[in-house]
Amino acid sequence: MAETRLIHGRYRLLEVIGRGGMGEVWRATDESLGRRVAVKCLKPLGPRHDDGFVTVLRERFRREARVAAALQHRGVTVVHDFGEADGTLFLVMELLEGRNLSQLLGDNAHRPLPVHDVVDIAEQVADALAYTHRQGIVHRDLKPANIMRLADGTVKICDFGIARLGDGIGASSRLTGTGIAMGTPHYMSPEQIGGGEVDHRSDLYSLGCVLYEIATGAPPFDQDDTWAILIGHRDTPPEPLRKRRADLPPLFERIVLDLLAKAPEARPADAGDLRRRITGSRAALPAPPPGYLPHPQVPVHAAPAVPAPRLPHWTGSMTLGRPSVLVTAPHAAPPWEDPAASLTGHWTTATAAPPRSPVPPAPAVPPAPAPGPLAPAGFPAVPPPDLLGVLAGRHSAGLSLGRLGRWEEAAEAHQAVAAERERVLGPDHPDTLTSRYEQAFALVRAGRPADALRAFGRVADGRARVLGADHPDTLRARQETAYALGRLGRHADAHRVYAEVLEARERVMGAEHPDTLRCRHNLAFTLGRLGRLEESYRMAYEVAAARARVLGPDHPDTLGTRYETAHTLGRLGRWADALGTYEQVAAARARVLGPDHPDTLAARYEAGVCLGRLGRGREALELYRDLVAARTRAQGADDPETLRARHGLGVNLGRLGRWEEALAEAREVAAARARVLGPDHPDTLVSCREAAVCLGWLGRWSEALDGYRRVAEGRERAFGPDHPDTLASRNDEAQCLERLGRHAEAVELYRRVAAVTRRPATG
Repeated sequence: MAETRLIHGRYRLLEVIGRGGMGEVWRATDESLGRRVAVKCLKPLGPRHDDGFVTVLRERFRREARVAAALQHRGVTVVHDFGEADGTLFLVMELLEGRNLSQLLGDNAHRPLPVHDVVDIAEQVADALAYTHRQGIVHRDLKPANIMRLADGTVKICDFGIARLGDGIGASSRLTGTGIAMGTPHYMSPEQIGGGEVDHRSDLYSLGCVLYEIATGAPPFDQDDTWAILIGHRDTPPEPLRKRRADLPPLFERIVLDLLAKAPEARPADAGDLRRRITGSRAALPAPPPGYLPHPQVPVHAAPAVPAPRLPHWTGSMTLGRPSVLVTAPHAAPPWEDPAASLTGHWTTATAAPPRSPVPPAPAVPPAPAPGPLAPAGFPAVPPPDLLGVLAGRHSAGLSLGRLGRWEEAAEAHQAVAAERERVLGPDHPDTLTSRYEQAFALVRAGRPADALRAFGRVADGRARVLGADHPDTLRARQETAYALGRLGRHADAHRVYAEVLEARERVMGAEHPDTLRCRHNLAFTLGRLGRLEESYRMAYEVAAARARVLGPDHPDTLGTRYETAHTLGRLGRWADALGTYEQVAAARARVLGPDHPDTLAARYEAGVCLGRLGRGREALELYRDLVAARTRAQGADDPETLRARHGLGVNLGRLGRWEEALAEAREVAAARARVLGPDHPDTLVSCREAAVCLGWLGRWSEALDGYRRVAEGRERAFGPDHPDTLASRNDEAQCLERLGRHAEAVELYRRVAAVTRRPATG
């Protein structure tokens, strides 16, 4: 890529500041917002790489963008944007002014860092890991080169290219089974080396290796042979740190050695617990002496020369790499020259040209965007940079309102920003269309699908003009129009749009691209809404299998599709099969997301429904008791999902003939739902009907009649007199009249219901 090239119509590449085996990092200027950024580019790969290899690397690069963009924490590098320009994938990040830990050790002549610095770095990294692990993300390549310390002392974790997710977009066995070294030997956990299950405790082990190195000057296992390093991690206890550096506090040494435990269960429970222990160790730190000079580096004893069990086959392609700043064996190719090195290998400036003079600060007014498809004619020549910055902040505020569930306010915020961006940048500028897209997204979540449909259509048309009909952003907007159509009950129209988008995604991205699979998932869901249950089940089953191959069997998207297959099995009356699938999904979500995660609890709720349908009321009752406790603990007693679980509890009390208890529960839930959701909300009316059912079973028909009548009137107000739910309530009312001996009134009501039912459909 040439010097000062403009990509994506807004990012001016100024100079290379790092190179890796698969790409480069550039210092750049975002000309739309007038700020300096770092742009990471995946270099085009030559013909010597097969298509499968290239596909894996490109997908890993895309995944890194999605993973990193989902993280918002002062200890994690901020990602601003991601895209593709002229066949080159790029990732736009905040420009960090500082040094990574590998460079800091080099600056210190390969001697360890001061104790106070080591503890401060440990505390900040533990805090950032606690956050990322709560998001379901395991880094899996934590090393000194991936940890930056900025000029103000802030520590940031970088490079999530091989991260594995339990939530959101994540890694897959397919993406980690290519022979590419997934992790760096000096910092890999025993379970990574053995090919076992990797979770957040693997990151804790890698952090232990990093802390060991910056505290002593050398990694815990520092042999000049990859095999010996891997065997050391797996089989050899690390030498105590204080044998290498006597001034380290014993409490801190204990923390690091606990991190380096071979068995994951012997390490700290989580990064939050680790951070508390590190904070507690500060009290034992001595005041830093003036002119502090750490002890010189002490070589590590070699691992015992005993035959070791075979390591996994994928270790055969691993190169030693660099432990940090230490010199590698002469025969080992440095990772930035090795075409098979990890995409997320060390982004080093060591092999780049000598440092240039500092880049001058961006001008107060950025140059006008280059003409072309991303800067159509009619854009202002010089957009006011201050205004653009304000609009970017307001856009972020709108996103934050959405994350908090305040969708109406989010929609208003995005609408205002979109109008101002349209005035300043033009109606088809990518930023304007992004604001329109976010406005539409918020409108759907606010229960305004008709308004959202119009907004998504406008975005899709604009992106088709600017980016092309088959651009991923255009297809994303069209896919959201299909979702809005489904929310409006226009399932046939939604099916048509999903099918068109799917055809384009398969043509452009391939049949097993994650975005293609997401579209197929939505299409399967829509088939179910059209009553084509067998087709829906078959397609969802195929999508679940494909997602398991691409993303992994426990990825949230895979589990989401399996959840959908279970739902369809239930609609087909195959309750035993549905129960088994829901239970498997619930167990996997508990492992990946946690037992109290809303998605885990949703799968458990549906398992309870299946148990009830199978006549296993006692098991369902116990499940719902646990579920109510978990929902209350996680979301509060008045959360709609907590009340849904309580409703299920009451239903199963009735199934067991415990009608007085069931009546009390139904009345309490109905009152809470009326307070939280409103008296005519469908869920409130369902609970009111359940109370009427209980009264009928108790022989209290007059009270049951009043209850059914209130439900019918509420449904008539909410849905209209001819809605199937309204008619069902009128039918319930007629049955009560019959029970009370009021046959004439019952017959008249039956006739009214029958007349509406026989009426031919219109429209």
